[in-house]
Amino acid sequence: MDKFSALGDPNRRRIVELLANHGPLTATEISEKFSVSPSAISQHLKILREAGLIQMKKKAQKRIYAIDSAAVHEMENWAKRLTARWEQRFDALERIIEAEKRKQA
Repeated sequence: MDKFSALGDPNRRRIVELLANHGPLTATEISEKFSVSPSAISQHLKILREAGLIQMKKKAQKRIYAIDSAAVHEMENWAKRLTARWEQRFDALERIIEAEKRKQA
């Protein structure tokens, strides 16, 4: 599953936000913040991990999850490129509208 598809689920978005706000957390700590079952959270964590959005490290019997900052930067850069393209298009449209206004004046 790609990164954007993985973020299509509201629970997965909340998990990412939780990790962004609080830093690395265990699966239990994450699960405690949700009303869904721990096994459902486990599945969400698996999808986020497979999409490359979070990383998991084992420490003794605990699994600790954290955001993969490289993946977040990759998505941020993609969004910035897309925004820049749209801004160029809006700027071009604005120039056309201004030229038409001058013609009509």
